[in-house]
Amino acid sequence: MKHMKRSTMLVAAAIACGSMAALAACNSTSSPATPATEAVSLASPPSQAASQAPQVPLPKTAADVPGPAAGNAMPKEYVQMVGRIAYIWGWPMVNTHNRRASFAMAPERGYMGGVLPVAPVGYNTMLTDYIKPEQTFVTCPNQDVTYGAGFTALDKEPTVFQVPDFGDRFWVYALYDARTDEIAEIGKPYGTKPGFYMIVGPNWKGETPKGITAVVRSSTELVFAVPRIFKDDTAEDTKAIQPALSQILFYPLSEFDGKMKTTDWSKLPNFPAPSGAGKGETKWVVPEKFYDQLPGVMKLVPPLPGEEALYGWIRSVFEAAAKDPEIKKALEESFVAADKELIAPLFQWKFNGLSAGNRWNTQVNNAKWGSDYLNRAAMAKSSMFGNKPDETKYFYVESDDAGKPLNGANSYTVTFAKGQVPPVKGFWSLTLYNEVHLFEPNALNRFSLGTKNKALKYNADGSLTLYAGAKSPGADKESNWLPAPNGPFSLFLRTYWADKSVLDGTWIPPRVVTVK
Repeated sequence: MKHMKRSTMLVAAAIACGSMAALAACNSTSSPATPATEAVSLASPPSQAASQAPQVPLPKTAADVPGPAAGNAMPKEYVQMVGRIAYIWGWPMVNTHNRRASFAMAPERGYMGGVLPVAPVGYNTMLTDYIKPEQTFVTCPNQDVTYGAGFTALDKEPTVFQVPDFGDRFWVYALYDARTDEIAEIGKPYGTKPGFYMIVGPNWKGETPKGITAVVRSSTELVFAVPRIFKDDTAEDTKAIQPALSQILFYPLSEFDGKMKTTDWSKLPNFPAPSGAGKGETKWVVPEKFYDQLPGVMKLVPPLPGEEALYGWIRSVFEAAAKDPEIKKALEESFVAADKELIAPLFQWKFNGLSAGNRWNTQVNNAKWGSDYLNRAAMAKSSMFGNKPDETKYFYVESDDAGKPLNGANSYTVTFAKGQVPPVKGFWSLTLYNEVHLFEPNALNRFSLGTKNKALKYNADGSLTLYAGAKSPGADKESNWLPAPNGPFSLFLRTYWADKSVLDGTWIPPRVVTVK
């Protein structure tokens, strides 16, 4: 009985420990263990048990992480939360794809409404002078450079582009993917040599043709190319820039023959512009159409590393919406609400980036957004297709140094102390925009001042004062005056190829002071 009692105790201990080996030992006919050896047996788990310990494999890649289960029940509030996230995340990409769709309607290279350079997908068109104030394709254009524009469809064919010899002139080709990130460093700041270059898509595996200087790979099949070529505000420089402009061409690889092609851009036709939908930039994202457009864009834009879970979230809600009209309704309602409550406020400069001092704001990761979806959406709403900071550092302000909104009914001064005009290797400019971030027509046909203007007057102490307002500051100061509308406006400071002090925040834009 004593032996049976001890065996029963060992079985109970073995079960409690989960040790089959110990249980086997209990049933052994060997002599009863002493209390000391018994304790040792129970306290020392056999190696066989350790080798059989169950382990769920730990995820090592995004593919190892399961997403939402198909068929999940979803409350309306959850659907709308994911919908709002999807809207602010996807807004810039839907925007970009809708712009390309408008270019695809162009029958040939030319100018929409006589002002906007457009071309069939795979090609580009260049302006021959500054962009005209009538354009509404994109907010915050500048009149410091001669622009060009063109979209690609790299899933169909690579695109070749030509770089002529620009001499000492500042120039840069900004190449944006579908996310509005720049994918290349092509321009004077990078020492790019004249020649032929090629853009390829994420899945391209062809051979680089002889004569191609370098290849740029995009992670999306869509690329938006925007050449920017600096030009002084003189008739002489407008004429001088034409030979270089005539050689800025983008075209399909199938048309590449190793010879530098030229086009007289002044001979291109004009196309009628589509009827507008009110004042301001063309409305490229319509929330009521977002439900139908985002899934198609997601198929063309692969997730960045780390975005796989986000794609899974969004797709699970769309899949549920396809089966349940109530979920679809909730999702569509979330897009309309997000457009009004999340996207619309981002048009204000105070919600763009961070403070740069003296009421100005700036971005620190422009055109290299990564997962900064807030600022990516903010810039897409307020001033889409900006350059990377090392190409162009932007500053913007919509209030004076006292925090009061800028209004053309008042007069303002912006004074750069002696030696404190923006330190740049390229050029700088201060542009005035109306309340919808576009040019406001004025008698002087002047929208910006800066390096391009050779008639700026400096003060006796070496400082430079620029004036802004609807009313002239006086004939002796008009060379330094930016005419404003009789209403709200904002100021936008560009520093192309800025010095380190601008990039690290050591240099701060001056105050905007209301003239009493």
